[in-house]
Order: sequence, then C-alpha cells, then structure tokens
Amino acid sequence: MKVSSSSVSKAHARSARIALGALFGGAAGIAFAPIFVRLSELGPGATAFWRLTLALPVLWLWMRIEGRGLGAPRQPSSFTDYRRLIVAGLFFAADLAVWHWSITFTSVANATLLANFAPIFVTLGAWLWFGQRFSLAFILGMATALAGATILIGTSLHLSLRHLLGDVLGLVTAVFYAGYILAVKELRDDFSSATILMWSGVASATALLPISLLSGEGLVAFTAEGWAVLLGLALISQVGGQGLITYALAHLPAAFSSVGLLLQPAIAALLAWIILSEPLGLWQAVGGAIVLAGIVLARRESR
Repeated sequence: MKVSSSSVSKAHARSARIALGALFGGAAGIAFAPIFVRLSELGPGATAFWRLTLALPVLWLWMRIEGRGLGAPRQPSSFTDYRRLIVAGLFFAADLAVWHWSITFTSVANATLLANFAPIFVTLGAWLWFGQRFSLAFILGMATALAGATILIGTSLHLSLRHLLGDVLGLVTAVFYAGYILAVKELRDDFSSATILMWSGVASATALLPISLLSGEGLVAFTAEGWAVLLGLALISQVGGQGLITYALAHLPAAFSSVGLLLQPAIAALLAWIILSEPLGLWQAVGGAIVLAGIVLARRESR
C-alpha cells in the first residue's frame, strides 16, 4: 500500500505538535524544581541526590513495562551504550552540582539567569556536533527569548566583582546543561525516554552522593512533609518534567528545544507568586511576554 507524501507530512506535523506540547509540559515540570528546593529540609546537594534517587524506581518500572511484547525499545547492551548513557548522567549531575555551588557565591537571580544561557551553547554544539545550520531569524528569536529571560530575572541581579566566581559558575552550569541536552538528543536515536532517564539517573545519583557528603549536608529528612517535598521533586520535576523533555528531543531540534525551555523561568516566577507569595511585577510580566515572542519566532524558523 502506497502512502502519500501529504499523509506523511500530516503525520510529521502531528508528531511535532505533540512534541511541542511535551516540551512545554516538561518546562512546567522543571519549573517546580526551585519551589521544591526552597521548601526542602535538606541542603541543595542532598535535595538533588534524592531528586534522582527517588525517581529511579518509577523509571525502572516504566522501562520494564515498555520493554514487554513486540516492538519493545532497544536496551543498552555494550560498553559503548552504557558509556554514552553515563556521560549524559554526568553532564546532568555536573549541571545540578555547579548550579548549587554558584548560588553560594552569587545571587539566586544571577545563577538562574546565567544557567539559562544554555541555548547559546546548545546552538553552538548543534552546529559543531550535528552540523546544523541556523537562519538569522532563528538567532534573532533565541536572542529575543534570552532578552526576555534577562528582563524577567533582571530586577534581582547584582553585578559585582565579589560575585564574579558565582557568575562564572552559572555560565559553566549552562555549558553542562547544554551538554546534557545534546547528549540526550543523540541518545534518542537509539533508546527510549525511560531507558535514558533510568541509566543516566543512576550515573547522576552516584556522582551526587559523594558531593553531598563532602559538603557536609544531611541526607535524611526528619518529617513526612520533608519527604513529601523530595518525592514531589522526583515525580514532578524529574520523571514528569525531564521525561517530557526527553520525549520531545526525539522529535524537535535540540537548539529550538533549549530555547523553548526558556519558558521555565517564566513559569517558575508564576508558581513562586502563587505558592510562595513572591511578588510578580510588571517587568516580570513584560519579560515573560518577550520570552514567548522569542520562542514563537524561533519555532517558526526551526521547522
């Protein structure tokens, strides 16, 4: 039976729309992360460790369920497969650890803004790694979204030489997260979302455990509410948020996906206003609107 080109195009368009929804859903999921970190009884390193560790049983179950029957996704079977998954996990662990360190040397606003410069490094990496080319309009859309993020967070920025180390670490965070996105993009050619998150999560948790212990943070929450916060972080931000983002990366360009994820600070600001009663000013609303405009322009040029 011959399939028409129009049917294939419609299927691709439908797949892209679903992936776009998944990307924005993932951005909403990881937007909850700073809220959970703020509410956690533990330090940021230990909180990050439990984010990965508590997600692993759910990811293992997800991986086992999808591995049954015909058409089951491929599982890692060689040293090269596991090495690629571990590299992705180490990128993610470094992203979390360095970002938390940056907060100790600079303001949360500075660290958050600089970490959101990841689209620059993803675009550069996609050009060098995958040989992708980008139009001037896409670059303009990315710059617009980054400008919106700067306005959104910029009211709390504090630029000084005293904060220089923390600011540099914030940029390093962006580099590591860009490496994670590019690594996951490549892995999606061979493995399912559950497989990638499961095995990279094992690597991330293994790397974060000694970091948390060396920093002197306690690893045990003392109340049911404390464990509920950690479980929420694992299920909503890691399984839900990162799961949706990993799915989307199979169907969307890595560079655009990183730009689309700039929606996350806008959603985080809205959640902080609703949950933590943090003020939401006019400039934050303007910044959020500019982020959306940049994402729309970047999406139109990345099709």
